This record gives sequence, structure tokens and C-alpha cells, in this order.
Amino acid sequence: MMRTLKWLSVISSLGMILILIGGALVTKTDSGLGCGNSWPLCHGELIPSEITPELIIELSHRVISAVVGIAVLLLSIISWKKIGHIREVKFLAFLSIFFLVAQGLIGAAAVVWGQSDFVLAAHFGISLISFASVFLLTILIFEIDQKFNTKSLFIKKGHRTEIYALTIYTIAVVYTGALVRHVNANLACLDWPFCNNSNIFSISSFKFEHWVQMGHRFAAGILFIWTIIFLVKVLKHYRHSKVMYYGWMITTLLILLQVIFGALIIFTLLKSMVIALLHALFITCYFGMLSYFILLSHRSARLESTKLVNNSKGDIKIETI
Repeated sequence: MMRTLKWLSVISSLGMILILIGGALVTKTDSGLGCGNSWPLCHGELIPSEITPELIIELSHRVISAVVGIAVLLLSIISWKKIGHIREVKFLAFLSIFFLVAQGLIGAAAVVWGQSDFVLAAHFGISLISFASVFLLTILIFEIDQKFNTKSLFIKKGHRTEIYALTIYTIAVVYTGALVRHVNANLACLDWPFCNNSNIFSISSFKFEHWVQMGHRFAAGILFIWTIIFLVKVLKHYRHSKVMYYGWMITTLLILLQVIFGALIIFTLLKSMVIALLHALFITCYFGMLSYFILLSHRSARLESTKLVNNSKGDIKIETI
């Protein structure tokens, strides 16, 4: 059963990535209404009579989402029953289903009734949280074998707080990036890193799209610098921990690739869909790594809390929660 559960968790995690990339593809190709205002069928037909590229992209995204949704549902139910005794499993199983349903409902509502660009931009962020829940559940399943032990890792309180803040800020940056796509501001600025490299102070002529594009670049720049700064802290305080050392090296590499491919979108004038989709892929993986560090931070906080209570009341038996 555990082998089946592992395979199901891997399939679900990879499937969630496909959903995220597929959603980005739908947005970037303006295929959101490829099936008209009908959901879940295309134009109200079980087998569409008129096939268009937009319909294929949108319908494929719906089919993949449905299949992955079933996989995630099975993963959550089996995990709840078989390894529900492990801390965090039931909570993550619930989150996996909740946010998967939430992203599906938002997508359906956008098709049937239409939504503002600001509401649609939140769709990618919700999908990220859904992916992170499935990803963490997968990690917990594979931790059962104890092939990578993190019990000896303790993350200091200040660093835990910074990881939480960095993750929340990442969601905000992701939202600005999704907003860039939804308001068609991808090529509002044709220079990089500034909107106009020859006159970086020419903001008086900025339109709404320019502000959205440059707002995202500025926010992403802060995220990149912040990640580098935290990497330095990890190298200073956690070099002994392979999980922190190599984990944050990978995290930093992902945000570097995210920045590079973001710039390439401008340099190629959005002509390469592969570059645009890789841009979405790297931020997805980056957020997945952050979610793992949140899990480790939560464990450290729980351990610290238990030790503090034990030190102050040594005669009381503590059950961690």
C-alpha cells in the first residue's frame, strides 16, 4: 500500500504542476473562452463540433485538471486513513482538496460569468497553494522511510519568521505577475530591467500597463535580493545541515532562473511560449521549496515550545500538538 501511495503522491504532484503550467498556457494564449461560456462542456457539447486551437488548449486543461483532481482526492483519502497518525497529514490532505476545489470553482466562474482581471490574477496564487499542499503531503509520505532525516534540524525563531514573511511576499509577487498577464501588460515595457533604459525617470508618461509591469519587476527584484540575503544567512548558520544548505541553494537557483526567463520574455518579445511557461514553472518550484521550509520551521517552533514548557514545568508531561 505504501508503494502505491508513493506513486500516487508523485503523480499528483507532477499533475498539479501540469495544471499550473496549463493554466498559464490558457492565459498566455487567450484560450480562456476557447469553450465559450460553457462549463464543464465545450459550447454545451460533449464532443465539440467546431475544433479550434483555443478550444483544444482549454479543453485539455479541463481534462487534465479533472484527472489530477481524482488523483489528489484518492491521495488525500488514502493518506488520511493509512498515515493520518503522522502530524500534519490530515491538515495537508484537507488543504489539498480545499484549494483544488477552490481553483476549479474560480476557473469555472470565470468562464460562465466572467471575472475582473484582479480576481483572475488570484487564480494562479490559489493554484500554487494547492500544489504546495500536495507537494508537502508527498514529502511526508516519503519521510516514512527515513531516507532523509530532518529531526536534528532546528531553525532559529528569527529565521523562521523570515521564511514565513518571504513566503507571504512571494504570493504577492506571484499575484503581480499574474496581473501582468491578465491585463496584457507583458510587453508594456520593451526594455529591461527598466521600462526605458535610456531614460529611467520617464515615469510621467506611464500608463496603467506600465505601472503593472514595472511594479512586478520591482517586487520580483526585491524577492531575488531577499532570497540571496537569506542564502548568506543559511551558509553562515546552517552549513552543517544538508537540507538547509542544499535546499536553499536549489531555492536560490530557481529564483535566479525565474529572473532570467522573465527577462527573456521581454528580449524575445513573448514569441517563445516555452520561455513563458518555464517562467511559470520556476516560480512554482520555488514556492514548493518555500513551503517545505515552512514545514521545517513549524517543526522547529513546536520543538522550541515543548522544550520551553518542559524547562519551566519539568513535572508535567507534554504532548506536542
